[in-house]
Amino acid sequence: MSASVLFDTPGPKARRNIILINILGAVVIVAVLWWTISGLAAKGQMAPGKWDDFLEANTWVDYLLPGLANTLKAAALAIVGSVVFGLIFGIGRLSKNKLINVFCSIIVEFFRSVPVLLMIVFFNIFFSRNLQISSDSAMWAVVAALVFYNGSVVAELIRSGVRNLPKGQREAGTAIGLTTGQCLRAVEIPQALVAMLPALISQFVVILKDSALGYIISFNELLFYGRTYSSPNGNVLQALIVVAAVFIIINFALSKLATIVSRRLSSRGETKTKPGARALVGAPAGLDDVEPGGGAGGRNQNR
Repeated sequence: MSASVLFDTPGPKARRNIILINILGAVVIVAVLWWTISGLAAKGQMAPGKWDDFLEANTWVDYLLPGLANTLKAAALAIVGSVVFGLIFGIGRLSKNKLINVFCSIIVEFFRSVPVLLMIVFFNIFFSRNLQISSDSAMWAVVAALVFYNGSVVAELIRSGVRNLPKGQREAGTAIGLTTGQCLRAVEIPQALVAMLPALISQFVVILKDSALGYIISFNELLFYGRTYSSPNGNVLQALIVVAAVFIIINFALSKLATIVSRRLSSRGETKTKPGARALVGAPAGLDDVEPGGGAGGRNQNR
């Protein structure tokens, strides 16, 4: 049996208390849901007529699916841009050149400090008025804001991932004749990317959710189409619930993907032994069958 290094394994009394707390929490959640649904039903918000529109194919084909496509398109472009931005400025922050290091640090810290919504509004005005980009200016404003903000976060993930690698990785690369830059690009960065892959996927979830901020500048994404369709029909609340459900399903799938990737990565390097084997991890070869009080494989027992 193995115990966690953070806390002791709970005993019978503690496990019983945990079960009681979980049951109490479930009862409270059910009560809140019942109270919410009852209040909505009393206001007529649970009437079938309020929900029938979202069971029709035209609603999805003409409004929700095009909005979802624009959301996924903006999120995909922002994810690719964020990874590229993060790699460039993450490597720059690890550079031994002071000028490059300081420049990349200023850029990363600046865009990490500016709110995403403020950048979306700024880029929308900049693209539409200064650059005279009339077509899809709202989408490119959302993409640019998400790239700069989340790319700065990815740059920090890369920097911390490389810093957390054992020093022996760079020393081994230097020993075979690689320069510091070559060690960083060929040895450290690939390992850091694998180690932080779950955190990267979690950041992709943030990008997908933040794409809904494009509603402020009339970007035709899922939330905008949902509000546009439901406003004349008087079922805005129902539209918001449907849109939220779509976001929850997609983000839940990405979160499960992050969990699977984390488990796969954590299982790497584990040593598998045959049932009944008494070998120790890291033991010298040929000493797997050492008997207590004797030599390897029963040999040289009288020495």
